[in-house]
Amino acid sequence: MSAGAVKNGAMVPALGPERQAVWPPRTVRRLANGLQVVLVESHGVPRLTVELAVRSGNAATALSNPGLADMVATTVRTGTARRSRRQIEEDLRRMGGEIGTGAGADTSTIIADGLAEAAGPLIELVAEVAREATFPEDEFERERRQAIEGLKLERVTPGFLASERVRRQLFGAHPYAVVSPSIEQVEAYKLDDLRAFYRRHWGASNSLLLAVGDFSAERMMEHIERAFGPWAAGEVPAADDPAIEIRHGRRVHVVHLPDTTQARVIVANHAITRRHPDWTRLAVANAIYGGAFHSRLVANIREQKGYTYSPGSQVHALRRHGWFASQAAVRNEVVAATLTEIFYEMDRMRALPVGAEELEEIQNYLTGVFSLGVATQSGLRGQLSTVYLNELPEDYLEAYRERVRGVSVEQVLEAARKWMDSANALVVVVGEREEVEPQAALFGDVTVWDAEGREVGS
Repeated sequence: MSAGAVKNGAMVPALGPERQAVWPPRTVRRLANGLQVVLVESHGVPRLTVELAVRSGNAATALSNPGLADMVATTVRTGTARRSRRQIEEDLRRMGGEIGTGAGADTSTIIADGLAEAAGPLIELVAEVAREATFPEDEFERERRQAIEGLKLERVTPGFLASERVRRQLFGAHPYAVVSPSIEQVEAYKLDDLRAFYRRHWGASNSLLLAVGDFSAERMMEHIERAFGPWAAGEVPAADDPAIEIRHGRRVHVVHLPDTTQARVIVANHAITRRHPDWTRLAVANAIYGGAFHSRLVANIREQKGYTYSPGSQVHALRRHGWFASQAAVRNEVVAATLTEIFYEMDRMRALPVGAEELEEIQNYLTGVFSLGVATQSGLRGQLSTVYLNELPEDYLEAYRERVRGVSVEQVLEAARKWMDSANALVVVVGEREEVEPQAALFGDVTVWDAEGREVGS
């Protein structure tokens, strides 16, 4: 649509030339103890954002102590050898800042931000939490109670139950199959478990420190050397994962959630990590299929059929594996119709080349969203985290828009045929069994589960 076009009866103005991105200076260092440091000067606002990422998450103990990394990350900020939780919060207020911690499958993180004038004290606080957490017993019990309440809520949340069943079925005996612990497992946590995980995994050589903001990289390195230099290197724990069984044929699973009028539907396949050569091609294909608000799936299920407000699809990438999933929350009575349209659009992606104009629209969308995403300090820090945690090329962000624009019609078709595998898809439906099981059975033999993850007989 470079010269303007008529769309839906209205003239759409031509896009202007894409502005050249000017990337701020980046400094990449490694301390003597092995800590990787990435600094980006961004002087637009007098603030900074900091991320410490430990390259161990819930997958590290998923088969023995599920969710332990998350509990460690949640509790790590509640007290150090020098400060209580209250003192940490008061000091952050003086810095004009805040701190958050958490864990995913592969990573545990501390993310903090504050005023640029408080850069030194903020770095010292992050280092103190990473190096000197004491895990006070009363704070641990407080966090445990909150975690249990969260688990109770998960067991009545269709989106969570659907995602949990997808991961269980795709990854089997692999740690990635475990999304969340049970209440009994959280009740069995001991402080010694948390402290052991912290000692083993939270070490300098297993970590990455990112900072983006209004600072001098040279001065920031002085703060970092002083705060993190004494941190013990530790060891880098090796992952010893079982192989994943790739199953053939369509599999259908229903999770019974009583008294629900709306069902959650997910169709999933094994896919790829961000380091795979097909990543950008699949990302473009996914955006056309269901990964953008003007995608085919949205136009079909939302606009034409009115089944749901927000269907979509996504390529989920973990460090060692990935998966592709389409999802929608729909009324119980249209589960079969929704699945039919999901597979129709998937098979259309696999059968026919996309139009050049449709491809150009999606490329404009992806490059535009990307530009917006790196326009803030936190957005840039998040993108850099993705690059360095996944060991992507140094120029990955700088070359992103060019890579997206270089994807051809033929490459989109090839990626769809390889990774949108409708014939071997996993189908998961969460809802009232009596209403959704007969519809799900139209797509294959059904296995039924309850909300606690137990298989239910016929």
